[in-house]
Formats: sequence, structure tokens, C-alpha cells
Amino acid sequence: MRLRIGLVLFLIGAAAAAETNWAAAGKDWWAHVQFLADDKLEGRNVGSKGYEAAADYVVSQFERAGLSPGAGSTYSQPVGFIKATLDEPASKLALVRDGRPVPVTLGDDALLGWGSATVPDVEAPLVFAGYGLDIPEAGYSDLKDPALRGAVAVYLQGGPSNISGNLRSHYSSAEQRAKAMKAAGAVGTISIPNPRNMDIPWARQSGNRLQPRMWLADPALSTGGLSFAAAWNPAKADQLLEGSGHTIAEILDAADHDRPLPHFALTIKVRAHVLKTTDNVQSRNVVGLRPGSDPQLKNEYVILSAHLDHLGVGQPVNGDAIFNGAMDDASGIASLIEIARSLKAGNVKTKRSIVFLAVTGEEKGELGSRYFAERSTVPGHIVADINMDMFLPLFPLRYLEVQGLNESTLGDDIRAIAAAAKVEVQADKEPNANRFIRSDQYSFIKKGVPALAFKFGWIPGSPEEKIFKDWLKTRYHAVSDDANQPVDMAAAAQFNGILTALLERVADAPQAPQWKPDSFFHRFASAR
Repeated sequence: MRLRIGLVLFLIGAAAAAETNWAAAGKDWWAHVQFLADDKLEGRNVGSKGYEAAADYVVSQFERAGLSPGAGSTYSQPVGFIKATLDEPASKLALVRDGRPVPVTLGDDALLGWGSATVPDVEAPLVFAGYGLDIPEAGYSDLKDPALRGAVAVYLQGGPSNISGNLRSHYSSAEQRAKAMKAAGAVGTISIPNPRNMDIPWARQSGNRLQPRMWLADPALSTGGLSFAAAWNPAKADQLLEGSGHTIAEILDAADHDRPLPHFALTIKVRAHVLKTTDNVQSRNVVGLRPGSDPQLKNEYVILSAHLDHLGVGQPVNGDAIFNGAMDDASGIASLIEIARSLKAGNVKTKRSIVFLAVTGEEKGELGSRYFAERSTVPGHIVADINMDMFLPLFPLRYLEVQGLNESTLGDDIRAIAAAAKVEVQADKEPNANRFIRSDQYSFIKKGVPALAFKFGWIPGSPEEKIFKDWLKTRYHAVSDDANQPVDMAAAAQFNGILTALLERVADAPQAPQWKPDSFFHRFASAR
């Protein structure tokens, strides 16, 4: 008999009995991960047969969990995409010094970007622009140099440590950065990762470089972009800086010791020819609904979300070309299903309605969630998003890192729930990683909706920190993120219990969640 996880959460007394229950629930959760991360689904890329098979599976599981269709009479919300593929052999990148071009090796030296605004040919001077950020609230701007007009801005990824992580994260987003660069007159960007903050090693970024890019087909939802974009291998960045009087070692040292970065014109131009092909792709979000019981509050919706897509098939590594995405984010989809099933098993009725949302296109830039946030299939008011993306149950759940912890009253809710489960809540320990804007919760935040996201937490210097960071280096966006990796299934089930209790608390609270008055994101609520 399957126990209601939310109830079990508050009944942890005798450790052995509770662990047995978590272990059983964890096996149920893992069975979903195994199905979704199977090679047969070929990495669940947007528009693929594997993705469609995964979506059909989620629909069937939502039906079994007693959820009603959440997109009218169906569980599926169609989402149209434009897919763009780079013809790399026909594309070229060069640095031009004194009129003489020096070819750049794509993959080794640099990675080309391409999107809806990319033009086939660009030749422009280069200007080093610090972190490439414009943050009006902090009185900070790297983009005041008049030389940026008509130039390509070269910048180091990251930002000043004395500026709030979430404030800096917002202005580091692709949409905000492009807007600021356009206002400064820049025609493009070249980003240089800081090796200290790179989640994915350069070699793996290079191996994944030809993955198709996508944007929403709905022209009203296009965010545009810049004419040119590239990323540069930090180990080769002195190619850009030669003759400027500066080196990448000097710039990285300034960043690592919180000193201001220099701003200067480079002595070279960039010349690029970017050839891409485009076609139309159809995908879908999967939407399940658990209607609320209160006559008024049922028109308010709490969303529990996770993304169903991953990277599909790419460059083989030791003969394996399938990016299975077990933790990223079959784990979140599995939790979505198990939490829905636990509510059914417990015959739980909440005052507000709950939307169980499996979105497409997260790996393409949070596109499926953006489409839902702009084109919601539910008739009422969305009041919260609780998002699960790669929460990484790699060790026992003693600490829970909560992104957005201090931004809204949802932080107070998760503190109360975690305390009852004897789990310590932590704020984001690595704000420079910009994780709060790098998953689907951000689509709802920009619409004024309070939101949270999660990672299993750890103490600096602990074995758990090493496990976490090793996972990012070796499995994040790698073919090794599959069902053969070590996972703490019981801890994953405990996490599901905590989120079940959080969901119930938020859906039954007398008042909807609110942004804290001093939160940067409060402005989005004011704009609703």
C-alpha cells in the first residue's frame, strides 16, 4: 500500500520504519526516471519521437494520478518552434589585424552562436567591456564607452560580488543583456567564461556546440537578439587581447579578487560568416489539473513544474551519443508524477487549484514555460510556481538549497515545512552561477508570480560538496547523466514529501504568496 508522502513527512519518528517507507517510495520515483532516461527515448529532444513518447507517458501517469486535463479538454498544449541548425563547415570566424585575417578554429578556440537575429556576415571592431552588464539599480554599467557603438562587446562572464546575486542574475539573462547591448549600440558579443565558475568544461561545451537552437514560432513572443554572438575558450582568450596591453590572466585575477575589470578597445576586428538553416518544429507542454475546493480560491492556481525535454542525440563519447537527462530533468518529472499520485492516495482536497506542468523547451531557453506563462491554459490567476529542475538527490537530504528563498513569502513556507522534516534550509550558495534565472521558474517570475527552485544542499568542504561539484563537471549535459549513476532514492522520496507538504500549505493558505517588499522581483508583480 502506497502511503501519502506528505503525511509521512510529519510522522518521522522511528527512523527505521520511516526509512523503509522512503525507500519504497524512492523506487516508485526511480521507475519513472528509468523510463524517461531510457535510450529508446533518445534524449527527449524538442520535436523528436522520443519527446513525444515521453509526453504520452506523462499523460498516462497524470490520468492514473486522477488529474483532469489542464489544457481545455486535453492534457497537451501545442507549442510551435523555429529550429535553426548551424552549417559549421560553411561558416567561418576570423580575427582581423591590420587588414589580415587569422582564421579561428571553431570548437577549439571559439563557439559560434546563432539565433533569430543572427545575420550572415559581420565585421566589427572589438571592445572589452568588463562584465558586459548594465545594472541601473546598483548604479553600475560596463556599457558607457562610446566605442561600443558599432562594435562587438567582449566580456567576462560573472559580475561584481558586491551586487546582489538575484539583481545581477536578472541583468545577466540573455534577454536583458541583448537589450542593454542594443541600447549601447553594440552589434554583438563575445563572452569569455571564468574557469572558476564554469559548470561545464570547455571540451564538453565544444562537443555539444552543434545542437540546434530554437525560438518560439509565435512572433509576439520573440525576444530578438544581437546580430552576432560567440563564446571564447578562456585558455585561448589572449588571442583576442594580443596587443592591448592586457592579458586574460590579469583580468581573471581582478575578477577572482573582486577588483574592477578594465575597459579598453582591442587592436583587432572580428569577421564572421554564419550560415544556418531553419525549419518548423511542433512540441507540447503537458498540463494536469487538480481543481480546488473553495468556491473563490479555486480560481487561483499553484503550479508545480518540471521540464520534460533534454538534449537528444549528440556527438558520441566513448560510443555513447544519447544525452539521457536522468537528473536533468527526468528526476523532476518523476517527482511531478509521484506528488500527484500521493495527493490522490491521500484524497487531499486543497482550496486553490494545483497545476501539474511538464514543459518543453527548457534546454532551448525556458521556452515552453514562457509560452505557458504568456498563453496560460487555465482561466484564473496563477499565484505561485514551485519548480523542480535537476535537484540532484545524490546523497542524504540534510540540507535543502532554495533559490529565491528570501524573495517572497514562499521562503517562509519552505522554512516551516523543512523544519518539520528536520531538514536545514540554505540560501543559494553560488549566486554567480545565476541559477535562479536559468530554469522555468523565471518565466513565471517575469509575469509577477512568486517562485522557488531547489537543489540538495551541502556544507562547504564536505564530501557532499565534492559529489555535487564532481557531478556538474562529469555528468551535467553529458551522456553520463543516465540511469546508471548512483542516486539516493530514499532521499529523493523525502524531497517529494517536503514538496507535497509545501504544495498543500500554499494551496490552502488564506493569502496567496507575495513578493517581499525589498525583493528586486517585486517590480514584476507591480507590472501585472
